[in-house]
Amino acid sequence: MDIIKKLEWRYAVKKFDPNQLLSTEKVEILENAFNLTATSFGLQPIKLVIVQNKELQNKLVDHSYGQQQVAQASHLFIICIEKKIDKKFIHNYFNRVKQIRNTADDILEPFQGALVDDFSKKERKEVRVWATNQAYLALGTLLTVCAMEGVDSCPMEGFDPSAYDKLLGLEDEKLTSVLILPVGYRAQDDMFATLKKVRKNLKDSIIHIS
Repeated sequence: MDIIKKLEWRYAVKKFDPNQLLSTEKVEILENAFNLTATSFGLQPIKLVIVQNKELQNKLVDHSYGQQQVAQASHLFIICIEKKIDKKFIHNYFNRVKQIRNTADDILEPFQGALVDDFSKKERKEVRVWATNQAYLALGTLLTVCAMEGVDSCPMEGFDPSAYDKLLGLEDEKLTSVLILPVGYRAQDDMFATLKKVRKNLKDSIIHIS
């Protein structure tokens, strides 16, 4: 597989074919890719909400500045962050480490204590920015895996998170949406599919230090 060719094929889809749906297998691959994405400290302060409901997707268009990809897409991925990163959240992470790796407490506890202390000193806004940065890492992973799997996508910041949260009941889950990613297959008449990519020359984008 030529990953560069796959990334050249990828673009931000402007029009999806609403009749083409992702297979269960493709969705599961993307779910696993999301779960395997890198996050700071491995804490995973993010969750993925997947909507496959045309009635609901159409309602969400009104809160997405009229962007029709939200309704046309096979699935709508909504990347959310946890509203509360506290001592309990951090303890849960270290419990998973202990369960999966069987790491001794005397190794885990100093790191755990340092993280609890560090996050207890952060302002809520600072934690939100940190968590949002993790969401962008996950978005990058999803965009790349979509390209590798021949799945089209369109990353979006242009939506009303508070309206999404209310309509999807995310407040009850103690989540807030930060990014959306319609996924599916491009429409045959999407003129943007054949446009050449506009990127800097490599020499203007890369600096080598040796």
